[in-house]
Amino acid sequence: MEAFSDGVMAIIITIMVLEMKVPHGEQMEALRPLLPVLLSYVLSFVYIGIYWNNHHHLLHATERIGGGVLWANLHLLFWLSLFPFVTGWMGENHFAAAPTALYGGVLLMVAVAYWVLVNRIVAADGVDSRLARAIGSDGKGKLSVLLYACAIPAAIYLPWLAQAVYIAVAAMWLIPDRRIERQLTD
Repeated sequence: MEAFSDGVMAIIITIMVLEMKVPHGEQMEALRPLLPVLLSYVLSFVYIGIYWNNHHHLLHATERIGGGVLWANLHLLFWLSLFPFVTGWMGENHFAAAPTALYGGVLLMVAVAYWVLVNRIVAADGVDSRLARAIGSDGKGKLSVLLYACAIPAAIYLPWLAQAVYIAVAAMWLIPDRRIERQLTD
């Protein structure tokens, strides 16, 4: 499951970078119109990296993989696979309201899918498992979902505010989830 997921995430990143078009012209000024595309790519690359890193830690704390876990993992990969589309749409349209809101919608669904995956693993491993102890009440995960849910409607009126929220949530998760690492070393 881990190798398959790693491969899918690598393909997602590859698709995103292949969607970026080479500028016409040899001057640095030729890059200016592509700046929104590049910035949206960077944000999405960071998000894929965050999910890849935390997914890796999550699976190392997992003791049992059943059918429910496999389907929950596919659910997560489905939502992650939409990153190239929403990244491209948001970048090509210079962070306009609708693409920014849809990008937030995908972020929200990826976060929900990750929550479902964690809960399926805890159900398979048991409520006394290392993962269950590590996750605890998952305040950071719940806060992320709440922030995405608030940013999506905000994107319609203030796209820059929604983008700031997306960046803030990414910054919150840049450091791998130490709760799981601590349980693995105990």
